[in-house]
Amino acid sequence: MCRFSRPVCGWFASFFLVFVAVGCNGSSSRTSSEGGSSLRVVATVGMVGDLVREIGGEHVEVTQICGTGVDPHTYQPIRDDVLAIMEADVVFYCGLKLEGKMDDVLGKVSGEKPTIAVAESIDASLLLTPEDAAGHSDPHLWNDVSLWSRCVDVVTEELAKARPDHAETFRAKAAEYRAKLDALHQWGVEAMATIPEPSRLLVTSHDAFNYFGRAYGLEVMGVQGISTESEAGLRRINELVDTLIDRDVKAVFVESSVPRKNIEALVEGAASRGHAVIIGGELFSDAMGAAGTYEGTYFGMLDHNLTTAARGLGGDVEAVGYQGKLSEVAGAAH
Repeated sequence: MCRFSRPVCGWFASFFLVFVAVGCNGSSSRTSSEGGSSLRVVATVGMVGDLVREIGGEHVEVTQICGTGVDPHTYQPIRDDVLAIMEADVVFYCGLKLEGKMDDVLGKVSGEKPTIAVAESIDASLLLTPEDAAGHSDPHLWNDVSLWSRCVDVVTEELAKARPDHAETFRAKAAEYRAKLDALHQWGVEAMATIPEPSRLLVTSHDAFNYFGRAYGLEVMGVQGISTESEAGLRRINELVDTLIDRDVKAVFVESSVPRKNIEALVEGAASRGHAVIIGGELFSDAMGAAGTYEGTYFGMLDHNLTTAARGLGGDVEAVGYQGKLSEVAGAAH
């Protein structure tokens, strides 16, 4: 009898069958891509996938595993995900334990094809390691645009290795994209500076915004830890309610890929003690917006987060954001 639960046994059986079926034919798929068709890339999360699309352009075909509103911390890969990974020419993922339940699959294919953890290419001295993270660095570094832009190089060079005939095109696109990210980061710094200093406290569902806070001058507090698998206890909620009251905080924020209940508990807890707190808006933490929208790109995601946080905390920023492309929902808290 299997010592694992039935769902886990089933998943390992599916992985084994897909590994055998695809592994026997893996070399033929790579030959076809080298013959001139688009490079087949799998990306685990939207932020990584968008980075590959920006640099690879028409020369890459990206399959993204975790879509809009999907939490990568807890996502359990299905057979189709395993099949896509096995058939890919290159696999990009965030790393730093973000894709916890996908680590086994990614580890098994790493000896068969390029499998790159983009966040792990960053100098460790630039990463944050919270006290309650069991020694693991915080993986949410895309929330600092200046830090995420450092991942451009590793993606560019891996694509160049896979398709050397397009290497210069990839490098040109990378330089152009990096310049755009630099401009967005600078705008973000300026936008956050418009928030009154006593109000520069960002309270969210889980600790996904520590890099955001460091980059843009905010103190950050989350109900849960850096992984959404951690449970938010009543003590933590009560501590945060005390903080909201003591510091006269007027707004807290929900996240698109995390249930709202803990933030709603903060609002209700503060209200029960006579302190009015509103939900200042919804931030994109572990997943981007809907595919095909501006917020469904990394650039739009961060524009939305910067705009929403600034306005929700009393800053003077236009609701339409840096590029004038956001919907009015970014200003709903004003």
